[in-house]
Amino acid sequence: MLTPIVRTAVAIVAVVMVLGGLGVTALGGLAGLWSTVIGAGMLILLAVERNRYRSEAAERAFEPVGRGGGEPAGGLESRFRPTAETFVDPTTSRRMRVYSDSSTGERRYVAED
Repeated sequence: MLTPIVRTAVAIVAVVMVLGGLGVTALGGLAGLWSTVIGAGMLILLAVERNRYRSEAAERAFEPVGRGGGEPAGGLESRFRPTAETFVDPTTSRRMRVYSDSSTGERRYVAED
């Protein structure tokens, strides 16, 4: 997971690379094309990079990541109930339990011990 400071720094560098690359390319230099492509790639990766199996609320609040990349232990609201569904997180090899809110269908994931 990238911290907000690192995400911001990478975004600034990527935007500078894209704008600089476009400027050099507009002046007739093909070398700027590489800067544009790499900067655009960095921006795409920032947009795609997310903590796996986390709620949007936890993402926006920059809450700490729970074991296995899920929600922090004990951090779920009482409306979430455990289901019989489990799976192994491919990035950490930890068993994750699925919790669900039956009224909304919203799902959360918590690592099991």
